[in-house]
Amino acid sequence: MAKGKYPPWYTFIKENHGNFINCLEQLGEVVRREGPLDDKTSHLIQLAAAAAIRSEGSVHSHVRRALAAGASPEEVYHTLLLLTSTIGFPTVSAALSWAYDVLKKKAG
Repeated sequence: MAKGKYPPWYTFIKENHGNFINCLEQLGEVVRREGPLDDKTSHLIQLAAAAAIRSEGSVHSHVRRALAAGASPEEVYHTLLLLTSTIGFPTVSAALSWAYDVLKKKAG
């Protein structure tokens, strides 16, 4: 997704509650700068968390962000596969399908 282009629901919240979204976006930036992990690793970790809570939108977002930070499609898929023994195959399968939604658009 191009920078500045957001899903419709996020755009609605941003337009109607701009200060709230600005705070959330600033928080994300601050916590990524707080430690030694690089952006790619940070987004892969956040991708794993998004999958664990079954958040399709967050999975889409963090796949896009991880790719922009230099992750390969293989690293995205491996991140999700690593969760199987923790969150179970059905949840991993769903997350893989959500990642595929983004990766097939990127490839095509």
